[in-house]
Amino acid sequence: MKKLLLFFFCTAVPLVAFAKTDITDHTMWYDSPAHIWLEALPLGNGHMGAMVYGGTETEEIQLNDETFWSGGPHSNNSTRALASLAEVRRLIFEGKEEDAAKIVNRDFVVGPHGMRFLPMGSLKFEFDGVEASKVSNYHRSLDLHNAISTTQYTCNGVKYTREVFASMTDDVIAMRITASHKGALSFRMRYDSQLPADISTEGGNALLAHVKPVSQEGIEGKVFAECRVEVTSDGTTVTDGKQVTIHNATTATLIIASATNYVNFCDLSANPTALIAQSISKAKAYTYKALKVRHMKAFAKQFNTTKLRLTGGQNSKLPTNVRLDRFYDNPDDLGMVALLFNYGRYLLISSSQPGGQPANLQGLWNNKLNAPWDSKYTININTEMNYWPAEVTNLSDTHQPLFDMIADLAVTGKETARTMYGCRGWVAHHNTDLWRIAGPVDGAAWGEFPNGGAWLTTHIWQHYLYTGDKQFLEKYYEVIRDAAVFYLDYMQLHPQYGWLVCVPSVSPEQGPRGKRTPITAGCTMDNQIVFDAISNALNAALILNKDEDLQTDFRRALSQLPPMQVGRYGQLQEWLQDADDPHNEHRHISHLYGLYPSNQISPFSHPELFRAAATTLKHRGDQATGWSLGWKTNFWARMLDGNHAFAIIKNMLRLLPDENKSTTSQYPDGRTFPNLFDAHPPFQIDGNFGVTAGIAEMLLQSHDGAVHLLPALPDDWSEGSISGLRARGGFEVCLAWNNGKLGKATVKSTIGGTLRLRSSVPLKGNGLKAAEGKCPNPLFAPADIQQPIINKEGGSRSIKAFIPKVYEYDITTKAGKTYTFTSI
Repeated sequence: MKKLLLFFFCTAVPLVAFAKTDITDHTMWYDSPAHIWLEALPLGNGHMGAMVYGGTETEEIQLNDETFWSGGPHSNNSTRALASLAEVRRLIFEGKEEDAAKIVNRDFVVGPHGMRFLPMGSLKFEFDGVEASKVSNYHRSLDLHNAISTTQYTCNGVKYTREVFASMTDDVIAMRITASHKGALSFRMRYDSQLPADISTEGGNALLAHVKPVSQEGIEGKVFAECRVEVTSDGTTVTDGKQVTIHNATTATLIIASATNYVNFCDLSANPTALIAQSISKAKAYTYKALKVRHMKAFAKQFNTTKLRLTGGQNSKLPTNVRLDRFYDNPDDLGMVALLFNYGRYLLISSSQPGGQPANLQGLWNNKLNAPWDSKYTININTEMNYWPAEVTNLSDTHQPLFDMIADLAVTGKETARTMYGCRGWVAHHNTDLWRIAGPVDGAAWGEFPNGGAWLTTHIWQHYLYTGDKQFLEKYYEVIRDAAVFYLDYMQLHPQYGWLVCVPSVSPEQGPRGKRTPITAGCTMDNQIVFDAISNALNAALILNKDEDLQTDFRRALSQLPPMQVGRYGQLQEWLQDADDPHNEHRHISHLYGLYPSNQISPFSHPELFRAAATTLKHRGDQATGWSLGWKTNFWARMLDGNHAFAIIKNMLRLLPDENKSTTSQYPDGRTFPNLFDAHPPFQIDGNFGVTAGIAEMLLQSHDGAVHLLPALPDDWSEGSISGLRARGGFEVCLAWNNGKLGKATVKSTIGGTLRLRSSVPLKGNGLKAAEGKCPNPLFAPADIQQPIINKEGGSRSIKAFIPKVYEYDITTKAGKTYTFTSI
């Protein structure tokens, strides 16, 4: 135990990026080049993304720019919806949902259905004097600490090394190629694009690409991308108008920059040529070494705020793809879990930076002309899941692009609310894109989900809870308020139940048993999201002393919402009617939104709902698509069941070699690709982010009236430590444990106030006293929900979910002070 505690520390100051540590939890490595995109390694700086293949005779660096999308400014608001709305509602209330769905498909979901994220192109290399059959000592890697991809190999006695990074400081991608023998490096470089592009060379050492716009669904393409690559070397450089050739060099350095004409969703006046010239000029002011050090320090400043350590196993030294393939049958390699956690944080940093776009359905990486689901922003779960790790794993800055998109949607969604529903406020449905469309897409079964925008606003409120930043809350108050105001107008009194309900709506992506459409009124997820949206707006108004009249309206609406219900099987009902199928294993478990990410289901306040949630989870099973497994990890963490949460993680860590249909049939349970991208399948990045958040949730929770230390620690994670996790209330927490028990907790207070600690073991520490009554710190406040309705027969069928004995303590903290606690 002493040895563990000596190792443990709290990261008040970021670690040096290049400090020597155990690489098994922060380095991905392979002993052969990538043959497919899902084996390549991702780099990104929020603006540019790159996938590095690490070839020998040839190499490919596939590129993306975050603002290179199809289409141009437009909206998809239906002008026919409002006239049909009353009829749709009448049909739903009469139980004629299929007839209502037909009208919704005809008059509400009129298209376009969203534009798509595009691949910008690839840099292709051909190396002279290298034969794959003669290559030895091959190694390619991605160091998550410093965000550098390295490829090394030996051929004909020459050691070749390539480093690539997407600079976090200088808005370029840099590449250094070296040979161990003088003059042994010769290669050709060209630009390849799947889209129409003009390729040229300039100045004797530069390769230029102008990629043309793409139209879609009648929306004219208006975004064009430019990319420039400049090469310097100690050899001879030759250009022929289409490619750059380097002869007899020892070292070559490439600077890659891209830009589009996109400024925002209604402004395409940017000058990409000028932007690229500025980026390259800035980068060239530094030596390669200085450029690299600047990048490493900037990346480390974010990445090293949190560090998870778990013990490795016998497979921890294997190549990452082999390690992954063996994990399910040999899950003692807990360093693989830490690697997955670290990788999720790495991907979020790389794909989401202030001033840029949020991480989309594939983050920042796409090599397909037609990405799955257009790689848009799916806001009925997937986009939200992308940002679940942002606050708790100490990456708050990465959240800003999402806040910016929400503010945009509050503008476009205001017109959607008025045009389609005759409502005040703003609304966004289940999907949006670069152009911030807010109307429904795809069809009634998916698109008629008027909760996407409101769900997004909960991220604003959560950021406030984590930081206590009232200036931030003031900045986004109207966005939160107006998402709630929409519901005041949109909701209707249900003629049968007398509750205020959303209508029309859907519970993604299924309907009650016996119904052939998801179109409904007042499903449980609706009610839970509405509760959060209105409660958050009310609390924000109280904190900021605003809108007294609206406060009254918000309170009245909250009192009329449907309570949650426990049905005949002991399950949490997904709809107003008791129509769940206990044999249904659908990947969407939308009605457990109240369990996670919300805090409406508590083992301490409403154990009957807690048991009903466990029953629902049992009914849905432990297998699902990749993103759903990410959500289930969080569900089981909130159920305080670490062993079950770990079982879900093991189900996620199952290799799927590629996304071809023949392969997916051979690997039906495969949920992670060789480069650790999440497999729906196909690739969706939300599962990576979801499981990272879930691992954090297993180790720290702060949503239910206290900071709960190690709430869901699996038996197999008997020893470990984590530093820098964030808790609501402005606290930064470091934990060390041994033999499955908490040993030491260090908590830094950033804003002061009461800290309430919850633990499964008794604690001691200066100033610590036993807690009494409700926690006086409102940033920890549990949800104040209505009393649930329980089917008496069903309530007795609920699983007897484990509710642990806990110890609770209070301590008054001061901003900037650090407090230490140990188990007794």
